[in-house]
Amino acid sequence: MTELLVQHINQSFGDKEILHDVSLSVKPNEIVSILGVSGIGKTTLFNIIAGINQPKSGNIVFNDEDITGQAGHLGYMLQKDLLLPFRTIMNNVILPDLVKGVKKSAATARAEPLFEFFGLTGYENKYPHELSGGMKQRAALLRTFLSTKDLTLLDEPFSALDELTKRGIYQWYTDISRQMQNSTLLITHSVDEAITLSDRIYILSGKPATISHEIKITSAKRKQADFELTADFIHYKKEILDILNP
Repeated sequence: MTELLVQHINQSFGDKEILHDVSLSVKPNEIVSILGVSGIGKTTLFNIIAGINQPKSGNIVFNDEDITGQAGHLGYMLQKDLLLPFRTIMNNVILPDLVKGVKKSAATARAEPLFEFFGLTGYENKYPHELSGGMKQRAALLRTFLSTKDLTLLDEPFSALDELTKRGIYQWYTDISRQMQNSTLLITHSVDEAITLSDRIYILSGKPATISHEIKITSAKRKQADFELTADFIHYKKEILDILNP
């Protein structure tokens, strides 16, 4: 069963300490958010979790294996979709497999069944400019899922979308994650996004940044289309805003 443990991470740039004793976990089939203001160190932490950067101290453990400083174990999607404009959607999606040396025919056969799951059937041979913003994000997410279906790291992937598109993609993403039994660690500075998507929320705050609070979203109403209008949602939002703005 997929589990990610971030253990006592410390990071500094020169003499400036950025992250202090950051620990968190993602359990099987969970969507977990790291919420914090812009510039707090969320992306720095994500780069460490993804293995792009080495922490000053601490460990990243994935499925009982220490992967600290080792890239390639986790799928990582940045804010922009980064689809190559000169490649079809299928050729964009299978690119990570091609880079790994998988034959194109095998990579295509692996990706094809997932186009229906991601609402992209019929767009395999289209180019990015022919897709809406929401569809491009789904294509980028499909590419990330194919990199590793177990756990996905999302760095504010929905920030460029308009509010109406976001509402639809939030519901779609939670549904697809459950169907594919995928775990997600998401970083965001949007309180509404964190509450809507997450099973648990870690709040990153302070200078240097540390995990100050963990909030569990347990409301039975969270699957409702109008969850953000319920008293439960407003309660969570007030609790989080009180933490972020004491």
